[in-house]
Amino acid sequence: MQELEQYPSGGVMMKKTLDEAKRKAESVINNPRKRRKLLDTATRITASGKYALQHSGITEKISPLIRMVRRTASREYLDTPWQTVLLITAALIYFVSPFDAISDFLPLIGFVDDAAVISVIFASISKDVEKFIAWEATQSASDTKSISSHEPE
Repeated sequence: MQELEQYPSGGVMMKKTLDEAKRKAESVINNPRKRRKLLDTATRITASGKYALQHSGITEKISPLIRMVRRTASREYLDTPWQTVLLITAALIYFVSPFDAISDFLPLIGFVDDAAVISVIFASISKDVEKFIAWEATQSASDTKSISSHEPE
């Protein structure tokens, strides 16, 4: 039997929950079908505007996270640390799950816990996200340059 470390105020339960979240995230990351379904679902929820996502500022945080996992999985972007991919995936799993700490079926308050989880994860990996967004900008610039250099004069 695995011995759990003792933490104040329910830390054993939190560690167990985090370990389960990491295992589930690894399973999703390593399964292209599950990964695509998770990313598509998260994209659909953020695009729908349901539950006042735009008002909470979560859409602006989730969109680059989704793109970051997609580009990392497709090996287009190779600078995302594995721990960052795990954290993003675990946060997205929590986000798309309708049965979390505060059920997403409750109008207006259902996404409060989702917003908190996404915000905490986003803050903890902000340097990686900034680096990814900068990389994306260089890709867009080089795509634009490539297109304009092939136009007839």
